Amino acid sequence: MSKSKRPRFEEIDVERINIVDADGKVRMAISGKDRSPGWVVRGKEFPGRPKHAGIIFYNDDGEECGGLVFGNEGIGLMFDQRDQDQIIGLMYSEENGSRWYGLNIWDRPDRPLLEMVERHHAIRSMPDGPEREELMREFAKDFPCPLRLFVGREKTPEKNEAKVILADSKGRERVRIVVDSSDFPRVEILDENGKVAYKIPPE
Repeated sequence: MSKSKRPRFEEIDVERINIVDADGKVRMAISGKDRSPGWVVRGKEFPGRPKHAGIIFYNDDGEECGGLVFGNEGIGLMFDQRDQDQIIGLMYSEENGSRWYGLNIWDRPDRPLLEMVERHHAIRSMPDGPEREELMREFAKDFPCPLRLFVGREKTPEKNEAKVILADSKGRERVRIVVDSSDFPRVEILDENGKVAYKIPPE
């Protein structure tokens, strides 16, 4: 009896591939931008995700847990907090000749992602106006996601820096470690209002 052989292809064209476990549970989706999946939370798919080519990862429960996306404006490799959104990101972004790239660390609330997504989806479905704006402000307060750490480069018409930024629980920058375009290093400690309280070297 001859052994069965797996199909072999030298080249295939496909818009999306779903990698699944033996029980059919999707663990990875590889797609072009037009076939990229929506947000999947507790088995429910929500529309509205920006369309990007890439790879989406799913955990043992079938919940999204990160991904790799890319396009003309940049690329990002993201890792999600369980039952929440991304907390670690390696990102590159370019717009109008300005570039930002590096490691980003966010805080996420200890509240279910489904609650956050359903509420955000309901607000986005409302017509524009003061009520929608107020609800969006309340949403941002209830589901904060401050950037706590950035390690990378910023190159704009105004800046050309390699830097480390540490922020507090409200997302306010509190420590800056910078090497500027003149290769001059500095360390700045900021107060809660964003003013420099201490600087090395001192001016």
